[in-house]
Amino acid sequence: MEDRQFGRLRFICGENYGKYPFNHSVYIKGSEARIIIDPACSLEKLTRLRDQEGVDMIWLSHWHEDHFHYMYLFDGAQLWISETDFPPLTDVEIYLNWYGIDDAKIRTYWNKLVHEEFNYRPRTSANFFPINEEADIGGIRVQTIATPGHTPGYLSFFFPEEEVLFIGDYDLTPFGPWYGDAASSIEETIESIRLLKKIPAKKWIACHEKGLFEENPGRLWDDYENIIYAREKRILDIVSGKPSTLEEIASAWPIYGRPRKPLEFFEPNERVLVKKHLERLQKNGLVVKEGDKYRKI
Repeated sequence: MEDRQFGRLRFICGENYGKYPFNHSVYIKGSEARIIIDPACSLEKLTRLRDQEGVDMIWLSHWHEDHFHYMYLFDGAQLWISETDFPPLTDVEIYLNWYGIDDAKIRTYWNKLVHEEFNYRPRTSANFFPINEEADIGGIRVQTIATPGHTPGYLSFFFPEEEVLFIGDYDLTPFGPWYGDAASSIEETIESIRLLKKIPAKKWIACHEKGLFEENPGRLWDDYENIIYAREKRILDIVSGKPSTLEEIASAWPIYGRPRKPLEFFEPNERVLVKKHLERLQKNGLVVKEGDKYRKI
């Protein structure tokens, strides 16, 4: 996988195919500012970029750690993000709350992780993108598109002159969509996938794995959405056999498919994702909760 240039936009491929804890980043030379989107691709590449070309602005699509990983390299740069997604960057306790982490031991694990591996530094201020508008920011025309679901304030970016759509963590990977924050939404994720599918781009940039799509992803959009329904079917299969608690369902790993390590990282994710699906299945009249157990209707 190689870095690619498209007009003023440069796709910077991340380490290990942009798999967590890395991603793919985008560098832009606007007429008024040099911009990096989601600086988490590679310490080596981003250090070289800072030293040889410079960065004036950091754009974050959302607040997750695998997107601000190396933001600390650009201390003098302006930070831009949606106002909705800014609070977790101001205080690590808010950060952990947004992930829905209640267990004290797991909070300690995550606190250490985000500080030591991802260089978390609380921010006191940021610039906030205009939402669902076309604007000139740093000398580059961009449409900021609200695509909540993955996070409440998630933003995608469409560059009309280059006809490039930055889809970020709606990444069309075989794992499927991720909506494991406390305030993530399956319904909004589905709506955002369908919205992004309709935007008339010529190239698509995702943050993980394949990353760059130079032809219309086509049915990959539908395959990606359908993973949501496949997860629900697996959960329904579990609760149709016998009524089960949230913990019992999550211990079957219907999302990740198998136990993943470190458990302090993956168990909370599995639990939140399963809980989101159970809430949706209840809302749709497919599952009922009796006491602390769920069963298929």
